[in-house]
Amino acid sequence: MLNIGIIGCGKIAQVRHIPEYIDNKNCKIVGFYDRNLNRSEEMVKKYGGIAYGSYQELLENKDIDAVSICVSNNLHAEITIAALKAGKHVLCEKPMATTISDCEAMVKAAEETGKKLLIGHNQRLTPAHRKAKELIKDGLIGDIITFRTTFGHSGPETWSINPGSDVWFFDKKAAAIGAMADLGVHKTDLIQFLTDDTIIETTAKLVTLNKRNSGGDLIDVDDNAFCIYKTKKGIVGTMTASWTFYGPEDNSTILYGSKGIMRIYDDPNYSIRVFLKNGEKINFELESIQTNDNQTKSGVIDLFVDSIINDKETELSGKIILSAMRVVFASVESSKTGRTVIVDQN
Repeated sequence: MLNIGIIGCGKIAQVRHIPEYIDNKNCKIVGFYDRNLNRSEEMVKKYGGIAYGSYQELLENKDIDAVSICVSNNLHAEITIAALKAGKHVLCEKPMATTISDCEAMVKAAEETGKKLLIGHNQRLTPAHRKAKELIKDGLIGDIITFRTTFGHSGPETWSINPGSDVWFFDKKAAAIGAMADLGVHKTDLIQFLTDDTIIETTAKLVTLNKRNSGGDLIDVDDNAFCIYKTKKGIVGTMTASWTFYGPEDNSTILYGSKGIMRIYDDPNYSIRVFLKNGEKINFELESIQTNDNQTKSGVIDLFVDSIINDKETELSGKIILSAMRVVFASVESSKTGRTVIVDQN
């Protein structure tokens, strides 16, 4: 039985991490920390355990085997490295960190301590994405030539534990990057996962078009990101991340292959639709993807627990996710310079 500590008791912890740990018979939540002590005390009243006054105090508890880190982006590296050095396995929310050097330091700390470091890229684990990868590997749509992937919704101000126009997601000091880090990192990683390829070039535009703070000023981070990616195999496609889709959430991916087209999560009835160039149509009805309004089990916590108990490396390991983070930071550079950037994937 693994003893789990939760660091950060906001919305993502309350709707995904905590319920999924409780649902897993191989672990038990024994401690909570949040900068708002009342919030962690509320979790203790609801689930038991101890409310800690600092994350350092929680990490000092030698009975805690692993932690989930669900805090603002700027604290990911600091707390992750401290937790690994304290002998804890770590599941950290995305984005991994706010600089590539911090991401690399997190991976190094995991390697040096021999502890697991997983990043919460749940899109790799959805039924349709896993089925799509299998179909692509089997050659159903031939060689992938281009792609179009999108992740957009109306923004984190309605999702946050403290809803409103001044959420930490909009604060550059806390978030560093906006929609690109919140949503774009998911689809960047997903394209590499589906294609079994690596993005080596990005031409990006990160912009703030609509989101405003309570003072009426445009927020400090991007609310939209538009990227053109090129992979090592020569596949070229687009990735769009947006906080200004004021209607249904769009979490779709379309792959254009030499034998046909695969559309993933862009139809209300079928998770995957395949249109082959010979006229054949194939539909797959699988579980719908998670949305902010429709939370389903992600599989991330089960994978994390299993990786510890059975000492497994997983596809969510920090070392693997590091590649997508390199693309994210290269895209930020591309947007700032107005030039195409070659991604350093070494």
